[in-house]
Order: sequence, then C-alpha cells, then structure tokens
Amino acid sequence: MKRPAALRLYAALGTMAVAAATGVVVAMPQASAATGGVTGYATQNGGTTGGAGGQTVKATTGTAIHQALCSRASSTTPITIQVEGTINHANTAKVSGASCNTADGVIELKQISNVTIVGVGGGAVFDQLGIHIRESSNIIIQNVTVKNVKKSGSPTSNGGDAIGMESNVRNVWVDHATLEASGGESEGYDGLFDMKDNTQYVTLSYSTLRNSGRGGLIGSSETELSNGNVTFHHNLYENLDSRTPLLRGGIAHIYNNYYVKLNESGINSRAGGRAKVDNNYFKDSKDVLGTFYTDAAGYWQVSGNTFDNVTWSTPSAENKPAGPNPTSNTTVSIPYSYTLDNASCVPAIVAATAGANKGLKVSDGSCTPTTPTPTPTPTAPTSPTPDPTTGPTQPSGTNLSLGAGADGSSKASGSSYGNVKDGSLSTFWSPSGTTGSVSVKWDSATTVSKVNVREASGATGVVKGWRILNGDTGAVLATGTTAGPAAFSPVSAKKITFEITSASGTPKIAEFETYAS
Repeated sequence: MKRPAALRLYAALGTMAVAAATGVVVAMPQASAATGGVTGYATQNGGTTGGAGGQTVKATTGTAIHQALCSRASSTTPITIQVEGTINHANTAKVSGASCNTADGVIELKQISNVTIVGVGGGAVFDQLGIHIRESSNIIIQNVTVKNVKKSGSPTSNGGDAIGMESNVRNVWVDHATLEASGGESEGYDGLFDMKDNTQYVTLSYSTLRNSGRGGLIGSSETELSNGNVTFHHNLYENLDSRTPLLRGGIAHIYNNYYVKLNESGINSRAGGRAKVDNNYFKDSKDVLGTFYTDAAGYWQVSGNTFDNVTWSTPSAENKPAGPNPTSNTTVSIPYSYTLDNASCVPAIVAATAGANKGLKVSDGSCTPTTPTPTPTPTAPTSPTPDPTTGPTQPSGTNLSLGAGADGSSKASGSSYGNVKDGSLSTFWSPSGTTGSVSVKWDSATTVSKVNVREASGATGVVKGWRILNGDTGAVLATGTTAGPAAFSPVSAKKITFEITSASGTPKIAEFETYAS
C-alpha cells in the first residue's frame, strides 16, 4: 500500500501541562450519562445504552478508571465512569479483578460490556494514552479528548491509535470527542479511529479528528472484511493526509461531516466497501472520495455534497478518484431514520457542535445547534419489553433451560448457578450482593424469544431492575423492574443472560426459564 506523504501541519499545537498524580473512584447518585441519544448504526443490533441503569462513579486517573471496571459485580454489570482531569501513563496502571482485564499504559475495555466513559467538569484529556476496545460490546465514550498517541518513539500506547476497536466488538457510540495527533506515521502516530477484526455497529458523531496522517480505518487488510455498519455524522476532519475513513468491505454511512485540508486522499472505499455519502462539505482538499492505493475496487452512493476548492488526480490502475464530477456506482440501504442538514450549513453547524467541551450540542436537523434535554439513559433504538406486571403472560412450551448449562457473576455462599435451570423452585442462585448476572447456555445456537424469571419463596419482589442480554453479543433484549415473564424479538444465541441491576435486598432466583415461543 502506498504510504501517504508526511503530514503538513499548518498550525502548532499547544501542549497541556496538567498532571494528575492521584485518582478517585467515588460512588455517586445515578446520573444521566449522555444527552441527545445514540444515532446511526449504533442504534441497531439491540442498541447501545452503555452504563445506563448502573452505578455512576467519578475518576481522575487511569488507574481509577480501571478500578471502577474491576469493582463491578461482573464484567457485564452496567457502570458510568465520569472522568475529569488528565489521564496519562504516570497515573494509569493495570488493575486485576474478575470483572475486568486491564493493562498498563492504555485504557483497556477488554472482554466487558455495558460501560459509559464520559468527560465532566473541566474536561477529560487522555494524553499520549489511547482507549482500546477489544472483545467488548455496548460501550459509550463521550466528551473526551484523546491526543498524541504513538506507536513508535516514547511513550507508546494502543498501537498508536487514539481509539482502537478490534476482535468481535459490537455496538460502540463515540460522541463529542476530540481525537488529534501532532504528525503522521514518520512522527510515530497511527490512526485516530480504527476498527478491525469483526467490529460492527459503531457510530462516531459530533467529533473532531485533526492533525494526523491517518483519520481511521475499517478493516486492517484487503482480505479482512468482517467489519462495517458504521455511521459518521457531524464530524470535523481537519488537516489529515488520508483515511477519512479507509473502508475495506462493509458499509459506512457518512453524512453532514465537514472535511477541510485533506492533503492526499479522503474517503477511500476499497475491496468491495460501500459508502453512502450524503450532504457533506469538502473544502481545500484533494481526492476526497474514491478508491486509492489499490486495484481492489470500492463503491459509493453520493447525494447533496458540496466540493469547495477540491482537486482530483488523474485515474490510474491503483487510483480511481470519484471526481471531478462524483456520481453513484452503487446503492446503499440504511436501516435507521435520520435527518440531513443541508450541506451549505455544515461548516457552521459542525463548528458549533463537534468536539469535546462543546456542551454536547447537536443539530436540530435544520442547521441550528441545540442542547438536548438530558435523559436518564441514552435512548435505545428499540422499545424495551414492558414491565412484566402489565406485559407478557406466562410462556408455554418447553423450558429450554432444563438440561442447559449455566454460569454467572459471583454467587452467594451456598447457592449455585445450576439452581436456576433445574426445574425446582426450592433451590436458588443469589449474587454475592444486590446485583449480578446468571446465564443459561447451550452447545449450539438456540432460538429464544421469551423468558420467565421466578424468585424463590420469601424473596418475591426483591428484584427492582433487570435486563435480558444476548450473551454472545451483549445486546440488550429486554428490561424491566419486576421479575416474571418477558418477551422480545426471537434471537439465536448460545447464551442468554439475566442481569439484576438493582434490588431491595439479596435476590434469590429460583428459575431462569427460556422459551422458543
């Protein structure tokens, strides 16, 4: 692959000298984690709610962030971590625990789910330290700055990516973030926003990516095509050499972004990738759309875009720019609703809303910035299952839990995971505290559309909040406030999880029944 030319910086970056030597993990009243609600592809596959419904803590160091993750009842227990201050190598150490898998020198969201990291107060700056999401799902990152993450030189972090996702990642929403570097690959930097090795259902919204050689990629090679279903909207891409993004296979929906000073190339659709490119504004840039540095063709559908002082190179075997008069060569169907701002106002609306510390302002859909009314939880794309007291009746048919396997988070002394799938109401599983999770699992994918949760005698009504999760993906299938029956769209999975998010005492779950219909 052709290497982009060295980054040409036209404005010097200031360096923050703030250091945080200590951190705190303080339990706080449950608070709103985000405003406005998730958009784009992150609304699909069950939706992205992050830590909604869980405990809220505050952290001022990377070690404190890791400690918050490791202090949960399980790796799926929802949590919102409010971050303030500068997170760097000096204050980010590995923390061990059953509910986490962390590492020194990087914020590691690995093999976990249901987490929100949100900058608060004076702001959250991840300085020379990246955020790594791996084998995880249902993650929200909001209102943070990540800068100067290196893959070579010193110090290094996260392979040089500001935010990097890899290995079976699902449902990530990054919103109102600022991702920036101080040069290109020759200066030690890599991508600002990278997705690879089966990463799906991601939205990047109202964010700023600038001063780097590479904006980001979807897929690490021409044969690694397991990624896609990514939305980019209302972002500022400024002074980048390439990859805004680089798309290998899969689908990307790219709308209402402002691109200025793309030095070598922009949206690079390759290896069968399909990009829907709507109402963006491109200015003072080169080759902003096409297939570049390869003969493996990609495709695009274009509408409503503005090209302001954009130059186009001559087509060749490995460079096929879409311009000078870009036209569609594919069609892309988008499964969610969205509202387009007119391209003419994109520079102004993006300037008012994109990036950290902008008050989480968004577009109202008519080119006017607005601050959404805070909501207790990010809006999920599908309606949760109604409270079982007014919802589905007792399921009928074969209880699929009988004879299945079981596991879960830590259990109280004397209880067993297997007690929830033995058909006996006289035995039960209890978490070690008031929250926790228990799962039933099968050797092969099994279709489930209804469950029934039965509390043991003497413990009826103790459970006050719960979620049903697809144990394979972490997707939320149903929520409620009272144990009992619940129904959801049929899902094929090897594992279904019942997660208790709140209770008035120690829950006692006698049976976690699962049904096909």
